[in-house]
This record gives sequence, structure tokens and C-alpha cells, in this order.
Amino acid sequence: MWRRLKNGKSLFLIAGPCVIESEEMCLKVARAMRDICKRLGVTYIFKASYDKANRTSGKTKRGPGLDAGLEVLARIRKNVGVPVLTDVHVEEQVVPSAKVVDVIQIPAFLCRQTDLIQEAAQTGAIVNLKKGQFLSPQEMGQVVGKAAAAGGKRLLVTDRGTTFGYNNLVSDMRSIPIMKDFGYPVVYDATHSVQMPGGGGNKSSGNSEFAPVLAKAAVAAGADGVFIETHPEPMKAWSDGPNMIPLRDMGKVLSQLVKIHKVVR
Repeated sequence: MWRRLKNGKSLFLIAGPCVIESEEMCLKVARAMRDICKRLGVTYIFKASYDKANRTSGKTKRGPGLDAGLEVLARIRKNVGVPVLTDVHVEEQVVPSAKVVDVIQIPAFLCRQTDLIQEAAQTGAIVNLKKGQFLSPQEMGQVVGKAAAAGGKRLLVTDRGTTFGYNNLVSDMRSIPIMKDFGYPVVYDATHSVQMPGGGGNKSSGNSEFAPVLAKAAVAAGADGVFIETHPEPMKAWSDGPNMIPLRDMGKVLSQLVKIHKVVR
């Protein structure tokens, strides 16, 4: 899989629900996205979190936890036949996660956590480094260098927007060519980039209608892959529903992204 991600000849997609709500729902999303991506010639990686630990409020649902969540991800990987990604928040989660998933993700809020990054890089798994909302794209070079120095050879770098005042994010598409100069595939997170952090009071809100627009702009700017959170019923999602693209719309959105990718490549 790494060879396909690295060569840039075809678009790749990281997609799934924000958090594992149930195995049934995750299987539904994974199978639907697998079939769409196969039809369009897109490399697909399923994503879901077992624990949404990065939260301002303590009242929101976090997920099933490490052990139960990894069991679900393992069954999706086996039964659907797709690679899987999940995020880690502390060093103790890294090795157990690496035994199950294909891609370990460092959350944007934790992209400066040296011990966590080094631990993930040393597993030999693909590591997705998400750019903090508080960092410039140039500063991500330090994060990439840190992971590479720890032994990470298979790295992805993801832009998920930049803080723009309170409760808002903005995307600077110059970030994509800047980060591509690091020598690793660059991913654009289209749904978190339209998030309004804390904009819903005790939770985040968002503007999902702009996610496809920004995804198309990012692919045109040279993004190798796109990260999209999707759900059969976004407004019932435990987390990040207001910025998700509905599962029923993913075929249309991805088809447009593939066409743009073919033009710019």
C-alpha cells in the first residue's frame, strides 16, 4: 500500500466516521467506501477513533476505548479487506494500535509531542502527522524531521486548517506545495477544516457544505490524498456531525476529486 500512496499516480482517500459508535455502522461505512473507491480506482483507508480524548467538554461521548475499539478495527480490516487508520493520544496506546492498524495518526493537537511521535515512528507503521491548527506549514518540517530521525520512513503529512480567530479555521492552499517539499505524501483533511471548534457551546459545530469545495481546491493544489469524515446520518453522529459529508454523497464528491487529480497530474 505504501508504494501506491507514495507514487502519486492515483488519488488516495482516508475516510470513515469520527469515532467508533458501533461495529455495524463502521462496517456499513467501510464497505460502501471500499466499493466506491474500487470503482473509481482510488486507494482506500478506513479511519475511526476508539477514543476522542481531545475534548474541551467532559460531557461528550468518547468511544469504546482502546481494547474494544481495536477489536472492531481488526474485524473491519479482516472482513472488509481494507487497511485501517486510528489515532493515538499517549505513548502506551502506540504499540497495541500498531499491532492492529496500518496507519497510526498523530492528532493535530499533539503534533509537538516528541515522545508520542518517536514512539509511533519506531513501530514501522505508516504514520500520519496532522498539522496543528496553531502551526505554519513550514514548522511541520520540524515535526517530519523528528519522526524521520526516530526511524519513521513511511510518513504522511496532513493539513486540517489553521486557527482564524475564535471558533473558526481557514485553509491556506499554499500549505500543500510547501509541505510536499518535505518529500512525503500530503493529505488534505476536508471535513475538519470546515469545523468551528467550540462553536456549538459544549461541542464543535461546522459548515459541511464547504468541505467538497475545499477538497477540490486541495487536490487542484497538489494534494496526494484526501481525508474525509463521513457517516450515514451525520446529524446523529457522536462527534463532528456538522462538518461531515453524508455517506450518500461520497460517490459524487470522490468522482469529482478523481477527475481533478487526473488533470493536475
